[in-house]
Amino acid sequence: MPEIAIVLVEPLYEGNVGSVARAMKNFGFTRLVLVDPCTLGDEAHAHASHALDVLEGAERKSLDEVYAESDLVVATTGELSKSVCTSMRMPYYTPSEIRSIVGEVDGRVSILFGRENWGLNNDEVSRCDLICTIPTAEIYPIMNLSHAVAVVCYELAHLPRGTYRLAGKTQREALIEHFGNFLARIEHPDHKRANTLLMLRRVLGRTALTTREVTTFHGLLRRTEWHLDHPGEEQSP
Repeated sequence: MPEIAIVLVEPLYEGNVGSVARAMKNFGFTRLVLVDPCTLGDEAHAHASHALDVLEGAERKSLDEVYAESDLVVATTGELSKSVCTSMRMPYYTPSEIRSIVGEVDGRVSILFGRENWGLNNDEVSRCDLICTIPTAEIYPIMNLSHAVAVVCYELAHLPRGTYRLAGKTQREALIEHFGNFLARIEHPDHKRANTLLMLRRVLGRTALTTREVTTFHGLLRRTEWHLDHPGEEQSP
């Protein structure tokens, strides 16, 4: 069963933080993480209403800690890439589409919401596994922070339990690192490597790999590396 955390990155207004806590509790979510938030006082408490337990129990963490302890990290953003050739904010999914992926995770899923004025920056987005966007109307696409959290929580409420163990964050990161070393071995152009690994991260984020599948990918890479080191030789089974 996924353990879902709502992560607010540098929220600017305490009223919004309180409203987020209320929206979360409406749909059964209680794990709130705050990254370098504004000062929280009476306004935050007033907006939280009967979700003071969520607000007061919020964890204070750095983004590095969030990435390190999460098995899957989802970035929410309204700013999207216009082409699959630009992988920073592509491919992207709606909250209902994210549901089917998140529901298979047996571990911690952190869903990041950015600053009210300009969201998440490219570095923060690049370290996430999936991109989520809410399909709003073009005439007024920007949502209030708590409303955006409410939409995502509504879609993820009452998730079914997964049926098999998926690869965790550490295993996926090790596979990405292996692919990075492999790209260097085959002299993949330097200026393309970062984007290639970012595309790989997006693929791994949405495919819900099992631990066995990760092991198989490592095996394929190691076998290829052996043939690069021993050209013309036959490898034993």
